[in-house]
Amino acid sequence: MQNTKRRRFMIPLISLLTVAALLTGVALVGNSFRFDQRAVTIPGPEGDLAGVLTLPPEGAARGLVVMVHGDGPVEATQGGLYSPWFEGAADAGFATLSWSKPGVGGSEGDWLGQTMDDRAEEVSAAVDWAVAQDDVPTGTIVLWGASQAGWVIPKVARDREDIDGVVAVGTAINWLRQGRFNLLAELERDDATTQEQEAAIEESDRTRSLLERGASYEEYLSAAAGADTMTEARWGFVRRNFEADATADLVASASRPVPVLLMAGTKDRNVDVAETEETYRSIFGSTLTVTRVDGAHSLARPVMEDNDLAGLLTGTFWPRALFAPGVIDGYT
Repeated sequence: MQNTKRRRFMIPLISLLTVAALLTGVALVGNSFRFDQRAVTIPGPEGDLAGVLTLPPEGAARGLVVMVHGDGPVEATQGGLYSPWFEGAADAGFATLSWSKPGVGGSEGDWLGQTMDDRAEEVSAAVDWAVAQDDVPTGTIVLWGASQAGWVIPKVARDREDIDGVVAVGTAINWLRQGRFNLLAELERDDATTQEQEAAIEESDRTRSLLERGASYEEYLSAAAGADTMTEARWGFVRRNFEADATADLVASASRPVPVLLMAGTKDRNVDVAETEETYRSIFGSTLTVTRVDGAHSLARPVMEDNDLAGLLTGTFWPRALFAPGVIDGYT
């Protein structure tokens, strides 16, 4: 009887081990990418920045992509989620430089203390570092920027003569209009009642009024009615940046005929991509290429942003499948 019981116990254990081995194998295959990568340290305005330089696995790279993150505490590889972008650039013969934001992943400083001008200064310092390295290919330099980077990369392209191209992913034009668009889109998604919509808009208007008169964090807290109140550091960040508008910097950057690729998700609830496209077209004209995909704000398949479990599992086992069809191929 003891042997029988042991065998009965071992069968499910063996099954679990088999499943674990299969999942491990899938994860290894799904996270095997066509690039080589090494850690780098970049001197930034606030201290050293911990970064990664990604290179094609074979042959010399013919240019460099400099990645400019969106909002939030983003690490150099975004936890591995940038790997498809790294691979797409490597397939085109380009290296990619990316670094963790100040205060994140070993980088010194505090990203919440920055303005958009500070962020642009940081990007420019990273480009200067790359140009000074003998083993970093900077004959052609492309800025890749997502979301909030839409207020950063035009400043860099405006001020530098060595930027040869721009890839803008889900970028906005005006901070306040973007916030209102996002609020209304989320309310619509959640099937909010008229009363809920009115309350949310009233709260948003109240916060905007506080920002416009430079209210302290204590004033904000006493007036905040919603559950999702900002931290003091976040309030300071928003107060320094809420007036951001990319239009003037975009116009200034267009003085040089640098090709711009705008990549927009048709299911983007964060940014009014129609406004962005219209503005970019009016400024860049024939130097602009627009790629629209059936994706969300990050250009992921919409289900990946709407379903946390689906996004987590896909990001863990097969990151390439996160993105809407055509995203990485179009980028390459």
